[in-house]
Amino acid sequence: MPAPRDLDPRLLRAFVTVAEELHFTRAAARLYVAQQALSRDVRRLERELGAELFVRSTRQVTLTADGERLLPYARRVLAAQDELLGAFGQARPLLVDLNYRGAVTARRVLLRARELAPEHELMARYESGLTGAAEELVAGRLDASFGRFAGLDPALRGRLDHQPVRYEPMAVVLPEDHRLASLPAVPLAALAGETVYAGAGNPRTPEWTDLARSLFDGRGIGIAPPAPLAVGYEEFERIMAKMRNPILAVVDFPAMPRTVLRPLIDPVPLSPVSLVWRKGLVHPGFDALRQAARELSAAEGWLRRPAEGWIPAIDRELIPSHN
Repeated sequence: MPAPRDLDPRLLRAFVTVAEELHFTRAAARLYVAQQALSRDVRRLERELGAELFVRSTRQVTLTADGERLLPYARRVLAAQDELLGAFGQARPLLVDLNYRGAVTARRVLLRARELAPEHELMARYESGLTGAAEELVAGRLDASFGRFAGLDPALRGRLDHQPVRYEPMAVVLPEDHRLASLPAVPLAALAGETVYAGAGNPRTPEWTDLARSLFDGRGIGIAPPAPLAVGYEEFERIMAKMRNPILAVVDFPAMPRTVLRPLIDPVPLSPVSLVWRKGLVHPGFDALRQAARELSAAEGWLRRPAEGWIPAIDRELIPSHN
């Protein structure tokens, strides 16, 4: 592979993105360029290197042997370029999804990361659920998010990586005149016969609904049918006030008018929260985000599971290797 003396990093970035997506349309969307321009850049790189990098067909795109050989070198070159630009304050903002504005765990990690790396811009985004955010992560429109990694489709998990941050104790939001509202904590058995809202039908949060199904299975607790998709916290409050169903939540869930928040017990259900990012992400602010998550997890004991704690089996399988 006779390499030229000068190689435009933009061509390498085009190559790496196609190699990761194995799909020109998705790669073009991730890079915010036209597919025709992306194909042109890949062809130019192939001409300059004197090697075919992809086998293209109407059904799929695969790397050639030369493409496989180039990929680790290209990633190192781009990582070095990003590090150089970051050292001189030219790194792009790191886009961090917090799911919703009241997400205490994610917000605390982001705020600590900003303290650790004040020279970098870490920007908050709100995609409302990890499944919705995961599509944006894979496409390169977000850099990191938070949520239940085990609840993602395996195909998405294969393109992402994660770092466990917290086992959030779960709770239930009740209308203030509900029969269980006077209890300081609500045993799961006391919810038998109730229909609880857990985001059913929301295409951005199926990982949360799946967690609820696992928790409620065999306990006589129903899941409320899909509600109109609320955009924004005020609309969510309005829709929930009309439905008057108990709402599955976590103990740090923000207060809502005319409701009470009660922790769930017997057992204590836990919502596993991970920091999630696309594989191969390189950004000078990303290390600070991971460090902030590690610091807070250790200082707050966020990853200690109580003896009476409950999480689904699939979460137990995916998380221990990170602890």
